[in-house]
Amino acid sequence: QDNLFLVGSSGASAVLIFGHTQSPLAQPRNLVGGHILSALIGITIRYLIPFPDWQWAACALAVSLSIICMQMTKTVHPPGGATALLAIIGSEKIRSLGYWYALSPVASGVGIMLLIAWIINNIPANRSYPARGKWW
Repeated sequence: QDNLFLVGSSGASAVLIFGHTQSPLAQPRNLVGGHILSALIGITIRYLIPFPDWQWAACALAVSLSIICMQMTKTVHPPGGATALLAIIGSEKIRSLGYWYALSPVASGVGIMLLIAWIINNIPANRSYPARGKWW
């Protein structure tokens, strides 16, 4: 069964935002921008290459364009590549969402994760999230 509020790439994001809080890849700009831009790219590529025989090409193109876009916008977040990939190889329920996939589950999930990371990572006195001056 599909859980439309859970994206597989969220697990990798959790490792970054809870385990490596000071990494540039774990900062809010990267978390939000990397996932949302990659989701939009993945959806667009799926619409441009809708042929099942060409799914391998769509996957490669979506991930590579996501990387380029994240580098250009300074929002590199490695799990974003998986978010683009899931827009193409995800279940029928995920694919049927179209561009709504970028809003829910991706943007809503990222927003929830960011709020929890901000709360949890600032409880210990020796920790701070996001890195000073890195909200955006």
